[in-house]
Amino acid sequence: MNFAFTRVGLGRRLAALTLDWLACYAIVAAINGGIGKLGPSNSMPVLAVFFAEVWILSALQGATLGHRIFGMKIVRFVDGGAITPLQALIRTTLLVLVITAVTFDENGRGIHERLSGSVLTKS
Repeated sequence: MNFAFTRVGLGRRLAALTLDWLACYAIVAAINGGIGKLGPSNSMPVLAVFFAEVWILSALQGATLGHRIFGMKIVRFVDGGAITPLQALIRTTLLVLVITAVTFDENGRGIHERLSGSVLTKS
């Protein structure tokens, strides 16, 4: 039996994702001496910082920086409890593949959420 949750719209999801990506971009830019010093070769470090940020914050707090600011949280789909670190890892790994995050089911969950047993809901 699944708990009742409030769906999160695509606009709010994209806004939180953009904020998380920009925060990670800023971290890599700061490490490299500024935005002017970044080039095309810096996309992998940004992705690595993004992966770490999403995985760690999702596992520990149930929300990334963007999720918190836009009033969302990640919970287990079956009962609404906190997700496990393994669920956060599966969710994050599939999220960075992008295609799994833009394919939704009837519950408004992406493949990355279905395979990790999680759902993004309003907090």
